[in-house]
Amino acid sequence: MGEPHVVTLRATRAGDLDALFGFEQDPTAVRMAAFTPPDPSDRAMFDAHWRRLLADPTVDARTVRADGEIAGSVARWFEDGVAEVTCWIDPARWGEGIATRAMRLFLDEVHERPVRARLATDNAASIALLEKLGFRHTTTQTSFANARDTEVEERVYTLD
Repeated sequence: MGEPHVVTLRATRAGDLDALFGFEQDPTAVRMAAFTPPDPSDRAMFDAHWRRLLADPTVDARTVRADGEIAGSVARWFEDGVAEVTCWIDPARWGEGIATRAMRLFLDEVHERPVRARLATDNAASIALLEKLGFRHTTTQTSFANARDTEVEERVYTLD
């Protein structure tokens, strides 16, 4: 797969949710993400979650588009007063550089610092992405991962 020509971000809207929900049905992606809703296939729960996100003025949720097609999402919210970011890319588009481009664009527009990101310690691709973007590993903790139905080690990364 080649790299996309153009990666853009726009505010997430209700019409994007079918595609975003579809991306979250891939079992490999769900396992890698680890920290998912208890039942990622529950569309009603997914829609309720996104309604809350889209209604919350402190959340910045964007749809990632690659060459004009929806390819994923990025978002920023606050946890204990600190900005946190996340990214979910269509597994069919992994390896195309979309996550790197999308996160760079997003971080250029998210001015809060520090900003944190959390991930399972075995999520090598996301670890490499965060480190490429200048995040540094600040701590490791144990958290319950719904997708694995067990406690897993979670790395916390920070960008100052």
